[in-house]
Amino acid sequence: METAQSGRQAAPGARTAFARFVLCGGGVGLASSFAVAALAAWISWGLANALITALSTLLATELHARFTFGAGRHATWRQHVQSAGSAAATYAVTCAAMLVLHQLAPASGAMLEQGVYLSASALAGVARFAALRLVVFARTTRPVRATATVTPTVPAARATAPAVPAELCRAA
Repeated sequence: METAQSGRQAAPGARTAFARFVLCGGGVGLASSFAVAALAAWISWGLANALITALSTLLATELHARFTFGAGRHATWRQHVQSAGSAAATYAVTCAAMLVLHQLAPASGAMLEQGVYLSASALAGVARFAALRLVVFARTTRPVRATATVTPTVPAARATAPAVPAELCRAA
């Protein structure tokens, strides 16, 4: 009933959220790769990659806010900034992996490059999922205040009952 009243959905379990993360993030990533290639026909590849990365991060953050982590509402600006930070960290990890590969094996083939890139991307993706789930889209719960048990007060009876009949009449 709480979720219906507050407009928030129940948070999905970790497995469900991870499956949604892979579906949303993977879908946006796949679409982005085609968009970069198409846009690079008109502008430089670096600029196309930067533009598509920015747009795809905004789109993925919205999808993660609404669908992956069950918030059921728009992502906040704070969430967008934090998500962009985690995407930048993922980008840095994949670039570093490729740099190390080219230092260790300068004549590496396309298959090895793809394997290293996808492995680094997968590891960084798992870390990004954890960051998004535990930090960016973490459910904040308000601490429950301890309430004192209130017992209704009943007027106390007189401690001493009048012993003399005359006092009984006055007491009434």
